[in-house]
Amino acid sequence: MEPILDIRDLHIEFDTFEGVSHVLDGITFALEKGGTMGLVGETGCGKSITAKAILKLLPVPPARIASGKILFQGEDLLKKSEEEMKGIRGQRIAMVFQDPMTFLNPVFTIEEQLVDVILAHGNRRGATPVFDRRRAVERAIELLREVKIPQPESRIKSYPHEFSGGMRQRVLIAMALSRSPQILIADEPTTALDVTIQAQILNLVDELVGAHGHSVLLISHDLGVVASVCRRIAVMYAGNIVENCSTAQLFKRPLHPYTQGLLNSILTFSKREATAQAIRGMIPDLIHPPPGCRFHPRCPAAMAVCQREKPVMLEMEEGHWVSCHLYEKP
Repeated sequence: MEPILDIRDLHIEFDTFEGVSHVLDGITFALEKGGTMGLVGETGCGKSITAKAILKLLPVPPARIASGKILFQGEDLLKKSEEEMKGIRGQRIAMVFQDPMTFLNPVFTIEEQLVDVILAHGNRRGATPVFDRRRAVERAIELLREVKIPQPESRIKSYPHEFSGGMRQRVLIAMALSRSPQILIADEPTTALDVTIQAQILNLVDELVGAHGHSVLLISHDLGVVASVCRRIAVMYAGNIVENCSTAQLFKRPLHPYTQGLLNSILTFSKREATAQAIRGMIPDLIHPPPGCRFHPRCPAAMAVCQREKPVMLEMEEGHWVSCHLYEKP
């Protein structure tokens, strides 16, 4: 299928007091129309930076997009003006952030905040339909009902502190879906929620995708989370995509040593004891990243060539891509 979002060779740098941090080192992946993709990796590997780059929300300075393209329906978002991006953010590409208390104002009711979002997008020049406040309130109640907030007609009058963490996250999802975007980016949407509420939020996202046909980019450090929702997974390490394949392929036949390490680090229970294997070492300093493959200092299968040359991305079987010197093009 033709991708709705196509990121090509994206390089992002940050200017710091210690030097230039090479945060993204040429990442490439595509999100299909109506597809669900998970972007996974350790904290600090560049997942959230990628999400913010798509919407041009990086702090400039110190962030700088050195090169690459971010194509949305064939148009390069990096060439869009700020005014043009305002017509894309929230309306065509929406984002759900990981900490709802940071993005919900504690002094305004849920109604005030949700209605303001609906009016801001619906009344922008060129946007249709145009909402009046009465219709916006009705739409807000519809959205709360859709994300399964009980008694939405009364709960919409509540303040954020009167909602649980899971309900606040549902409100953010409602805000993101208020203008029926084509792409929903969910950045660690279940962080800080207990496992029962995590499952509810993920089931909700899955249901909404099925009902409305959104394309979803789900960012997480938890393979279990993305496996429950996503059809494809891109594995990220230190600013590089090291493996990109279907969810079934990744769990059946992981190819990259880092992916294998992630799967081995998941706690499993045998008959007698719980077992898990940690990946040795630490994520490299991105101001002075290791030459060649950035994973080679931690890789149990590292070879001399890994220290000299960055591996290219190869398709080892249909739809299964890996960037590693252990493999040759079939």
